[in-house]
Amino acid sequence: MGMSRRLFTKEFKLAAVKRLEQGVSIAEVARALEVNPNVLHRWRREFRQGPGNAFPGNGKQRWSEGRIAELERKIGQQALEIDFLKGCLQRIEEQRMLQALTGNPPSTGKRRKK
Repeated sequence: MGMSRRLFTKEFKLAAVKRLEQGVSIAEVARALEVNPNVLHRWRREFRQGPGNAFPGNGKQRWSEGRIAELERKIGQQALEIDFLKGCLQRIEEQRMLQALTGNPPSTGKRRKK
């Protein structure tokens, strides 16, 4: 039976890269963490390519899934607002056309004194 692959958390990888960035040699970090030096080279390269997106896991960028959901909610909210405003605009246009046909002056919303 073959050995299963070890899984490392994002925090573990970031701590290893931090030690490398502080000047500790790859060999020392590899021995201390019991990790192959080639793995450390790959982690450091991934981190340098994009520190905010390093080590997303499962080949997916987890942050983007949450961001996508947030943007979809925002789009839905904006669609509702647009529909509401279109309805308001349509009612205003209908009132203006009715006033133009009947010759009534536009209402200011204030009541006249009697």
